[in-house]
Amino acid sequence: MSDAVVAAARSFLGTPYRHQASLAGAGCDCLGLLRGVWRAVIGDEPMAMPAYRADMRDPHNAGALRLAAETWLVAESGPLAAGQVVLFRLGGIAEPKHCGILLSDHRFIHAQERLGVVEANLTEAWGRRVSARFRFPEVLTSPFGGEVVGEAGG
Repeated sequence: MSDAVVAAARSFLGTPYRHQASLAGAGCDCLGLLRGVWRAVIGDEPMAMPAYRADMRDPHNAGALRLAAETWLVAESGPLAAGQVVLFRLGGIAEPKHCGILLSDHRFIHAQERLGVVEANLTEAWGRRVSARFRFPEVLTSPFGGEVVGEAGG
């Protein structure tokens, strides 16, 4: 599964930054990168995306990224590994407001305003901002009970 996640994430490299978009080559934001990778390796997205603001200090959706990750992804601990989803705290805010996908224990892909989707070093500064790590599920189970889709690709 991790190879499929990394390949799908790499297919977004060079995609321009577009708030709330999620299409490789056309545009995406950091959440859109995860959404596009989900569609590539699992299938249909498990929920409709509510509108959200680009302003990371917006208190309206505080905790929404973490809650969605806890609902639809599988929490990870232990060593950093390719294919893991990382959530980042930015600007001194307690809740994560940014996300990316690890390529290795020291590289990741993310969508950054003005740069688009880029591959970056997981520097010490980025590492201090990691608030949680997850992986894509092999089989998607609804939080309301029952399987939503079958085996994931890859």
